[in-house]
Amino acid sequence: MTTPDNASDASAAHTGVAAQDWVKASVDPQYRAAVVDLIGALAYGELAAFERLAEDAKLAPTLADKAELAKMASAEFHHFEQLRDRLTEIGAEPTQAMEPFVAALDGFHKQTAPSDWLEGLVKAYVGDSIASDFYREVAARLDSDTRGLVLAVLDDTGHASFAVEKVRAAIDADPRVGGRLALWARRLMGEALSQSQRVVADRDALSTMLVGGVADGFDLAEVGRMFSRITEAHTKRMAALGLAA
Repeated sequence: MTTPDNASDASAAHTGVAAQDWVKASVDPQYRAAVVDLIGALAYGELAAFERLAEDAKLAPTLADKAELAKMASAEFHHFEQLRDRLTEIGAEPTQAMEPFVAALDGFHKQTAPSDWLEGLVKAYVGDSIASDFYREVAARLDSDTRGLVLAVLDDTGHASFAVEKVRAAIDADPRVGGRLALWARRLMGEALSQSQRVVADRDALSTMLVGGVADGFDLAEVGRMFSRITEAHTKRMAALGLAA
């Protein structure tokens, strides 16, 4: 996963729940439920990313590319293990915590199955980055322990620079590739945002936290600004790939 340009946590002054640790914050049962949902969603996302990268490695044109993707897949699985272990630590059953998000995430991956190696790279770079931006926005409002874990598992596994290098080289070799990949990336953006909104809407504790009912959530105006920031970061990533947003 990639580190976004709009990492709001870096400059945020933590107040309220965000200034507390897990022990204090989790006294609120609704906040605890929201965090279990959030970690469950992230955990399944990381597990799915591991599976997808391992699958994409089969499409790699060279042995070096195959090895690089395998390395990234391994990093994603390590992130999954961290999240799974944290769920166990706070008394949640990992499989149960992940289960509510399986259909939405699997649906997203089914709708956006890449047809070739380059589409797979763009999907991992663009799709994962949109999810990372969303989770980083939310992390700024979490207790310090949960925030630290979320930010740690969102660390770039190396896919960003790898994808940019390979996609730009492909476009330089055949400029026609750029138009196809730009259309693909726009589709990914729409599907990823729709999927994020569906996940939140389906989970009461999570949606309540995001709009300010639990912890220091977003008000409705801030929700709009959040998605504007995510869209702006997407535009910058597209430029890095050499594609029009």
